[in-house]
Amino acid sequence: MTTYRQTFAKLKHAALIPFFVIGDPDYDTSLEIIKAAIDAGADVLELGIPFSDPIADGPTIQKADIRALAASMTTAKALRFIKAVTDYKPLPVGLLVYYNIVYRYGPQKFFNDFKAAGGSSVLVADLSIDDEAEITPLAEAAGLETVFMVTPNTEAERAERIARKSTGFIYTVSTLGVTGERQSLSETVKPLIKRLKGMTDTPVCVGFGISTPQHAKEIAAAGADGIIIGSRLVKIIEQNLGDKPKLLRELQAFLTEARSALSLDV
Repeated sequence: MTTYRQTFAKLKHAALIPFFVIGDPDYDTSLEIIKAAIDAGADVLELGIPFSDPIADGPTIQKADIRALAASMTTAKALRFIKAVTDYKPLPVGLLVYYNIVYRYGPQKFFNDFKAAGGSSVLVADLSIDDEAEITPLAEAAGLETVFMVTPNTEAERAERIARKSTGFIYTVSTLGVTGERQSLSETVKPLIKRLKGMTDTPVCVGFGISTPQHAKEIAAAGADGIIIGSRLVKIIEQNLGDKPKLLRELQAFLTEARSALSLDV
């Protein structure tokens, strides 16, 4: 498996990184969705293991968690699911999870099993850089990369510390608040990207609120190495639960347009 740096270095554009909740709306459909996303040009995947209290997520992804849990998705099944994804195409896969999932499974076993499934990195959304020692040695022992979040109100010294501890990429939150679609980009995101790129060579990937191909294009033009799109894609799933062919068509059409936008000169 290539590292994030190797992956980004090979690309001539910012990486397209779709996010999905594993098992939404059910195991088989979820796998079809992610394969369709790969076929549409995803360079990297960011996946979430469904959780009952996803405090960093807005209503759209919360409902996806509920659907996946109702369809009997578990952590063990999610790790098997990831193996099926990386067997289809061995591209980098990052997990966005909550610490209770890791703790209940057994932290070292969790990281080892995720690595064995073909995983690349784990971001624990409710664990701050102050507590990184809880997971960093375990992730490194398993051969995984580390990812931590920077937000618009993260102070410079703290951002530098996050950059040092993030061996994969810095997950750059574009706006204050939870995940969710936005009509326009936050005014804070472009200065934040510039600030991070000026202090580190750790790749910068931007998520939260990126809802259109134009948003993705603007974020890439600001210097981001990767563009993470989640709620907009999960909304497509929600709106087409009764029509799988339409769901897959709309998902692929959106991602194809986003991929094209990233490939165009700004």
